[in-house]
Amino acid sequence: MSVTWYECKVKYRKTHETGEQKMTTETYLLDAISYTEAEARINEEMAAYTSEEFMITNIKVANFSEVHPYENSDRWFKSKVSLIAYDEESGKEKKSNIYLLVQANDVKEAYDNTITAMKGTMGDYSVPSITESPIMDVFPYFTGEEEQLEHFKVIEKTEETVNEEEEVA
Repeated sequence: MSVTWYECKVKYRKTHETGEQKMTTETYLLDAISYTEAEARINEEMAAYTSEEFMITNIKVANFSEVHPYENSDRWFKSKVSLIAYDEESGKEKKSNIYLLVQANDVKEAYDNTITAMKGTMGDYSVPSITESPIMDVFPYFTGEEEQLEHFKVIEKTEETVNEEEEVA
């Protein structure tokens, strides 16, 4: 099932490191089924995030094919990936672009993370551009099933580790 990502711009009073309060507009990304659900979810997320009043100024569909978070990274980058296909009839190269959102600390790390995300891709591709995104945070939608599957993966890894340790001993 494909995921539809929504960019939500939220305006609120933010307290800066200096203690000064300023109105600021920040962009957040979340997946949802519709604009209505996106609005409900961003309201829920922002209510947990800030005690100040906030206003949703814009919601639009984002053109990301995939989102790849990485631990110990604090910024989000938009990677343009050109998938290269060869048209046998005309003998010409045809490119189609997809956009990935990858988390990284700098552009070089974003490039490395993009290459990691594209591992296993059967066709040729190139990465013509990577730009820093204004997105502050990503709120993926989880159902109980996905959390349960993630829990089972952790259990399986733990059991594998225990089995490996028993074999060594």
